[in-house]
Amino acid sequence: MNPYQSCANIKAAARERMFGHYGTAIGAGLLVLLSTNLVELAALSLAGAPTTVIGTCLYYAVSFLVSVLTGLFVSGMSYFYLKNACGHRITVGDVFQGFRSFPDKALAIQAWISLISYLFDLPRFLLSPRITLHPEKKLLVFFLLSMALSCAVTVILDLFYAQAFFLLHDFPQYSGKELLAMSRKLMSGHKGRLLRLYISFIPLVLVSVFSCGIAMLWVMPYMNAALAEFYLDVVRKPDYK
Repeated sequence: MNPYQSCANIKAAARERMFGHYGTAIGAGLLVLLSTNLVELAALSLAGAPTTVIGTCLYYAVSFLVSVLTGLFVSGMSYFYLKNACGHRITVGDVFQGFRSFPDKALAIQAWISLISYLFDLPRFLLSPRITLHPEKKLLVFFLLSMALSCAVTVILDLFYAQAFFLLHDFPQYSGKELLAMSRKLMSGHKGRLLRLYISFIPLVLVSVFSCGIAMLWVMPYMNAALAEFYLDVVRKPDYK
């Protein structure tokens, strides 16, 4: 008998946990979105437009650093939804927990994920200005292939390291490198389950398009709550050592 919960059961548990807490979750999500966008806008404005080779390299480097810094907010959001999944009281201020608890480890985790992601995204980034100036068929094909590769790598990274930030708050005694390794081990045999969970939210995301994205204010907390439930479902089982 499969000891793990089905996607339907995980989502049902997430809905139960989120009942009465959507207002807090929406406020927290908007606060994180505003904070990260302001940081990104300020940093990339200082970097300038990527119109030259040096400018492009600087822009890409600053973008990478901003991506690493978002690890603090990812850590905070993981803490927020993990508290909710465990039945503890949540507040909007919980999203800043990443700045207070183990920020060095959160940055280390995000730095590794961002490094791989940016390396595979580099071809697309370099081709973007050339496509704008010279929209040749061959360049367009390479651009689309590089975009597909970047998307595939992003999905793979997420499946391997989806639990790293949850693990950080459950097992803070470990280093960032060890937490990444723990996430890979924890996800062994469960990547397909997590992918199915993501896919199950596609209809809600598509419906949100017709609301000009407003419905995503409720869909994203629901999805994040489900991811926290998924983590607890996996980490509590006896085959994780």
